[in-house]
Amino acid sequence: MRIATLDHQGQRRVGRLTPDGQAVDLFDIDGARGALPLIEAAAAGRMLPAVNGRVALAEVRLVVPLPQPRRNLFCVGRNYHAHAKELRDTVFKDNAKAVDAWPIVFTKVPETVVGPADVVRLPGAGISEQIDYEAELTLVIGRGGRNIRREDAMRHLYGYTIVNDVTARDVQMRHAQWDLGKSFDTFCPMGPWVVTADELDGTDTRVRCWVNDELRQDARTADLIFDLPTLIETCSRGITLLPGD
Repeated sequence: MRIATLDHQGQRRVGRLTPDGQAVDLFDIDGARGALPLIEAAAAGRMLPAVNGRVALAEVRLVVPLPQPRRNLFCVGRNYHAHAKELRDTVFKDNAKAVDAWPIVFTKVPETVVGPADVVRLPGAGISEQIDYEAELTLVIGRGGRNIRREDAMRHLYGYTIVNDVTARDVQMRHAQWDLGKSFDTFCPMGPWVVTADELDGTDTRVRCWVNDELRQDARTADLIFDLPTLIETCSRGITLLPGD
C-alpha cells in the first residue's frame, strides 16, 4: 500500500492510493495522527480500518504522512561510499578513517518535520550561510523492539518514506556534534506517502534529488556502507524502538 495523509475540504484524512495512483481510498479514522494508527494496528495484528469514501488525488493536498513524531528521528550520516569520499576533508575529517566501523547516528527534532511541498524556512543571515540538501530513504518501524538482531530486523519494518535531510553545513561543522545543524524548524520535509515494505525493496532502490530541475544526487541503496538490517540493529541497541519510529 501507499498510505497518504491529506487535507480534503478542511478535514485531515488518511487513505491508501488506488493502484493507478489517481485516487485515494479514505479510511474511517481520525487523520490527526497520520499513518500512525495503521502502523500500530499492523504491529498489533489488527485488521485495517474500514474504507469510507474515495477522492481524486488531484482534489487533495498531501501533507506529512507521519505528523509531529513523538520522538526525534534517528538519522544516519555518511551513508554511501561516494558521499563519504566527497566530504572526507570537511564534514567527516575527524572520523574519515573509520568508514566501515560504526554508523554515525544523529537526530532531528520533531519540529523539523513538514509536508512534502511545505516551505523550508531558511534561518537567515548570522545563523547559517550554507544550507544543503540530502534526499534520504527513510525506514518506518512497524513492530517495536529493543536489541533487535540483524537477522530479525526486517521483520520489524513497516515500510518506507522519503525525507529531505536539510542541513546547515557551517553549523554542523562548527559544533562537535550534528544535531544543531540538522534541527532547524522545517528542515525535514517528509513524504508524500508511506510505502509498505511489501511494495518496495528498500535494500536496492534508487534515491535521487533534483535542485531546480538539475539532478544533484543519484545513488542506489545497495551501495550503502551499512545495510538496512545493520542500521535497525544499531539504533535498537539498548533503545526501544516504537511503531512509527
